[in-house]
Amino acid sequence: MRRPAPRIISIANQKGGVGKTTTAINLGAALAAMGQSVALIDLDPQGNASTGLGLDHSDREKTTYDLVLNKVPLGDILKETSVPGLRISPANTDLSSADIEIMSLSRRTFLMHDALRNDAIQDLELDYILIDCPPSLNLLTVNAMVASDAVLVPLQAEFFALEGVSQLMRTIREVRDTANPKLRFEGIVLTMYDRRNNLCHHVELDARETLKDLVFQTMIPRNVKLSEAPSFGQPILNYEPASSGAAAYRALAREVYARQSRREEQLSA
Repeated sequence: MRRPAPRIISIANQKGGVGKTTTAINLGAALAAMGQSVALIDLDPQGNASTGLGLDHSDREKTTYDLVLNKVPLGDILKETSVPGLRISPANTDLSSADIEIMSLSRRTFLMHDALRNDAIQDLELDYILIDCPPSLNLLTVNAMVASDAVLVPLQAEFFALEGVSQLMRTIREVRDTANPKLRFEGIVLTMYDRRNNLCHHVELDARETLKDLVFQTMIPRNVKLSEAPSFGQPILNYEPASSGAAAYRALAREVYARQSRREEQLSA
């Protein structure tokens, strides 16, 4: 029996500093801890997801740049991490020029799609592919969306937070209308949430009133250990498994998995 294709989720927000890479790393680690086989694709030229999973720059001989522009198979690029079941396609500054190089190509928005939607991917026996997008709505991010089943948006609980989401949702609709009709808005996860802060509470109420069930029940707390973990090259589940941050990402992984299971049940009914 043919194995189902991996579910591909882009983790995107055009604003930096909202917990996007932290969510990519720790959601991947939490899904792997549930027994899922996960590949994390670092699509950010800063390469923070790669560093945050302990990959030294000398270990990045082949990178996501090669996946997108040189048609190197994903299986030849993936590196093992300290988390069993979680592998990463690393990034480095080569990706900084990718947007300009992609511009002249005929299938410029389908490069990631072609790299991830092929028979060779089946041989990797993956359940999830997570894409850590750059903090901008550039061609790399559009490539990720065209290749994806869904987009998950980390949103910092701060003033004006929802204003940026409207632009991102417009981009998702445009990609759905022009290139990927199956693209879903997976939802919003509130990050850096401080229950003692009234502003965070108001942002949460506003988000839930505006976007309803698209907002995950799980909220990621503002947590010192979460901030420290990347500097030690570890996800929070390894660095401080008893922390509130680790508990939150375990809960988020269960929500992501449960949402997918419900959709599959509805489709098969």
